[in-house]
Amino acid sequence: MAVRIPDDDCGVAHALGVLGDAWSVLVLRDVARGRGRFERLLAESGISRKVLAQRLASLVAAEVLAKERYQERPDRFEYRLTERGRALLPVLAALQEWGDTWVLGDGTTTATAGTDGAEAHRVAALTGTRVPPLRTDPVTAAAYTVVYCYPGTALPAIDAVPGGPGCSLEQCTYRDRLDEFAGLGAAVVGVSTQRPEEQAAFASANGILFPLLSDAELELATALRLPTFRHSGATRLKRLTLVVDADRVVRGTLFPIRDVTGSVEDALALVRSMG
Repeated sequence: MAVRIPDDDCGVAHALGVLGDAWSVLVLRDVARGRGRFERLLAESGISRKVLAQRLASLVAAEVLAKERYQERPDRFEYRLTERGRALLPVLAALQEWGDTWVLGDGTTTATAGTDGAEAHRVAALTGTRVPPLRTDPVTAAAYTVVYCYPGTALPAIDAVPGGPGCSLEQCTYRDRLDEFAGLGAAVVGVSTQRPEEQAAFASANGILFPLLSDAELELATALRLPTFRHSGATRLKRLTLVVDADRVVRGTLFPIRDVTGSVEDALALVRSMG
């Protein structure tokens, strides 16, 4: 149930009136991850059945979620983000990033991570999970799709951020070895939160023939709870690689990545191991 607030002009207060409490935020998190069916939400969140039903009804009433029937007799429903709900994705990403940086971490801005931290464990746990359908979808029809995430090209002062430098080199290395991936039945897709026109300009100038997709709306980042950091006034994806099969199942991950050219060789080795 939504929290009642004084009638004032504070956007924070009114946003909290819609979100209600922590349970509502966690329900939104799991719907954004493609876990939109009631029983799946129940299992994922640990919330009681009664409270979950209340939070879902409140979020539907607030037009943050839409309720869609997927089965009759008995009726069963799936919950999806509306446009109003999708506008909350940056809020979810910011909460994830703040928790990673300031609660689970030491407050340092970094484009990488430790090998035994929460972010590394979260990325490793993606193996065996399914990438939900997305508007800007990184999964291709190939037997495997190598999805590599990177902070962005030509970002100001990125060299001062640990793990930040090397985006251009990484993309050009994938370009130069694209035939090797194709020979293994794998497509390559790069993803950053830069605007599409910035990505297109880089691709044109550097002969990049594979897709560079923009996750500026943070749909992929929130769907998979990918590690991010804040730089140049925007949320950036930390450097990581996923290998996804044609059934949209993550078959392997690489994170953290500290050697950008070595990571391309590691991605090739990962695809070869699946053959």
